[in-house]
Amino acid sequence: MTALLARIKRFARGPQGRAATASVRRAAADPRRRAQARRLLGRLRGRH
Repeated sequence: MTALLARIKRFARGPQGRAATASVRRAAADPRRRAQARRLLGRLRGRH
């Protein structure tokens, strides 16, 4: 499990990880995307 977390940290610090982080932040700032994510999480948690 520790090796997996180390790989995730290494990815996040690299250029691809930074680009992915920026993309997620832009999507999170969009109200439509935020509502879409909220609906998806609600379905995953079992709340309809």
